[in-house]
Amino acid sequence: MHSNKFFVVALCLSAGLLAAQAQAAGKPLKVCTAENEMPYSNKHGEGFENKLAELVGKALDRPIKAVTWTDPRYFVRDLLDKGECDLVIGVDAGDPRLLTTKPYYRTGYVFISRADAKLDLQNWDSEVLHKAQRIAFVPDTPVEVMLRAIGRYNDLFNYSQELVGYTSKRNQYVKYEMSKLVNEVSSGHAEIAALWAPAAARYVKESTTPLVMTVIPDNNVRADGQKVGFHYSSSFGVRKNDTALLAQLNKVLEENQSDITKILEDEGIPLLPEPNAK
Repeated sequence: MHSNKFFVVALCLSAGLLAAQAQAAGKPLKVCTAENEMPYSNKHGEGFENKLAELVGKALDRPIKAVTWTDPRYFVRDLLDKGECDLVIGVDAGDPRLLTTKPYYRTGYVFISRADAKLDLQNWDSEVLHKAQRIAFVPDTPVEVMLRAIGRYNDLFNYSQELVGYTSKRNQYVKYEMSKLVNEVSSGHAEIAALWAPAAARYVKESTTPLVMTVIPDNNVRADGQKVGFHYSSSFGVRKNDTALLAQLNKVLEENQSDITKILEDEGIPLLPEPNAK
């Protein structure tokens, strides 16, 4: 009896999902996207998240309409929540501001160095991190936390500010150009960069100077013993009341994961298994 009951429920849910998808087919899918945040997205559609959005639109039989933002701090409040757009590509799985799909990839922060330098970079205990004259990084990330933990943040502070022309972060969004930070290493100006892999992978791959990316382990703790996460899972995000679109997106992920993975691998992003993967 129980199995028949759940079979009927599953059929009803499937029918409801198909009906919702059919009703929306052909209507533009409004995607919150950055106007110029490469390699994720730009207004010309050149980012890997632009490609993911096009894949979703094709799967749902809906044309993509890009709704662009310039400041990542406010687009959920000012665009998604107000109905100006419907979908966000590449949010942290479980982001409390949104409903999030099942994760479609997991990756982490990486150390980047020149291949010819043959640096022994394994984790935050690596001796070369104490000896390097310059380490390129983005403030207010887990990397900053660990640089503080190993006593390198203060002497690298001026260098990190130099990378953005000493622009103050006070009451404004300061963008660190990932291509510039990777070039700091390829040019030899910095020995190491410690960056979020999806942001850096394209420029590592394109570098005419061979570079090495080493995924930073996810076993780091602060001085007070609190874990500092370096590996994260990414999902699609929708408004908290948009359960219909969420269900459709989960179905898209289920049916198109191999194509999604290919986009990410072509970008050069190192992919990691989900913690609960069996």
